[in-house]
Amino acid sequence: MVDAPAPSTLRPWSGRSHGELAELVRELLLVGHLIDRSGMPHLISRLGREGMAEVAIDEWMAASPIYTKRLQRLLGFEGETVEVVFKGMQFDIGAPPEFLDFRYIVHDDDHGEFQLAHCGALMDVEPMGEEYVRTMCHDIEDPTFDATAIATNPRARMTPVHRPPRKPVDRLPHCAWSVTIDHDADPLPFPAQAERLSTSQAAGLPMAERPADLPSNNGADAYDFPLDSDLTTERFSSATLAATADEICLQQHLLARAFLLATADRVGPDEIAGIGVAQATGIAGLGAKRLGAALGVDADLAGVAAVLEVHPLLAPRAYVATEVKIDEANSVLEVSIGACPALNEVDGLSWPALVVEHDDKPLRAIVQAIAPTATVERLSLADTATDGEAGERARWRITVDPDAEPAPQTTEVTLAEFSTGANFTFKRRG
Repeated sequence: MVDAPAPSTLRPWSGRSHGELAELVRELLLVGHLIDRSGMPHLISRLGREGMAEVAIDEWMAASPIYTKRLQRLLGFEGETVEVVFKGMQFDIGAPPEFLDFRYIVHDDDHGEFQLAHCGALMDVEPMGEEYVRTMCHDIEDPTFDATAIATNPRARMTPVHRPPRKPVDRLPHCAWSVTIDHDADPLPFPAQAERLSTSQAAGLPMAERPADLPSNNGADAYDFPLDSDLTTERFSSATLAATADEICLQQHLLARAFLLATADRVGPDEIAGIGVAQATGIAGLGAKRLGAALGVDADLAGVAAVLEVHPLLAPRAYVATEVKIDEANSVLEVSIGACPALNEVDGLSWPALVVEHDDKPLRAIVQAIAPTATVERLSLADTATDGEAGERARWRITVDPDAEPAPQTTEVTLAEFSTGANFTFKRRG
C-alpha cells in the first residue's frame, strides 16, 4: 500500500513520493492489459470467437507499433537490436511485469529468446477451453508479436519454440520464443491498422514531459543500462516515472481507440457507442479498485478524488482536460472535462467522448468502485458556480452518503473481474 497525497487540482503525479510513482506505473501497466478482459466478452456475444479474434488482431496491430516507439523515445533506448525489442516489451501494456513474467536472454544484437515463466493471460483463457487458447496463443499472437517487434526493426521475427495448449497440461514455462533479426529478410510493412490510428489525436500527442517539480536525480532518466529481466520501476527517477505514467495512460487510450475503430468496422453505427461504453465501464471499475487498493484510500470523497486524479480514463491531462475539485466543507466533489484532444477525435470514438456524449456509466463505475454509496450527478454547465468554464464540456457533482444503500456492481465490472489480474499481487519492488 502507498499513501495518497491530499486530492486537489494538482496534476496527477505531483506531490507523490518515488515509491508511490513506481507503484502506480506498475498498476497502470496491469490495468492497461486488462482492457481486453473488459471489452472482449461483449464482442464474443455479438461477433463470436472468430470475430473477437479479428478485432483483437486489428486492435493490437494498430496501437502497439505507435506506443512502442513513443516509449523508446521517452526512455532513450531507440535502436534496431533484439535488446531494444525486449526493453520496449517491459513497458508495454501487452506485457505487464510479473502478471506476464517474461524471462529475456540476449545472445547478440540479432538473436535472443524469451520465456513466460507465468502468463496471467493464459490463466484467464485456459478455463475457457482449447479453442480459446489457440485463438489467443496462435491466431492473435502471431501477427501482433511481429507488429510489436517491427516498431524496432521491420526485419525482426518472433518464432515460437513451444506454446499452449500446454502438453503436458502443467508445462512450464508457459511458452518460449526465439527472436531473430534477419538482415536478408524482406522488411515487414508498417501495419495498415497502425497507419489508420496514427492520424488520431491520441497518436499525435506531444511526448510526455518530465515534471519540473519532481526529482530527476533519484533514479535513471533513461533505460541506457543493460536489459534487466527483473527490472523494477523504482530504478527510474520520479520525474521519469511521472512521464512514463502519462505515456502508459496514453497507451490505454490508443488501445481503446483501436478497439473501437476495429469494432465499428464490424457492427452497425447504432451499436458502437453501447459496446464502447460497456468496455469503458468494465475497465473503469476494475481499474479503480486496483488503483484504490494501491493508494490505500477510504470509501469517502477524498478516496474517490484520489483515484479520479490518477485513473487512466481521465489521463494524461494533455489528452483529457480533467479537473478534480473537492470541497470537504460542503461534502461535494466536482469533476469536469474540458475541450481537449480526446473530445476532438473526428469520429467521437474515445473513452472521454463516450462519457461526455453518451453515458456517465464509466465515471459512475470509478466512483462507486471506491464509495458504493456515492451518487454521481451530471450538472448543467449553466447551473455551476462558474457558469461553465471556458471550453468546459461536462461537469459532474459527486456526493457520498454513508447511510445510503450501496449501489450494486455493474455487470460490466463483474465480467472484467473474471481475470486473475483483478486480484493479482505484485511482489518485486526496488
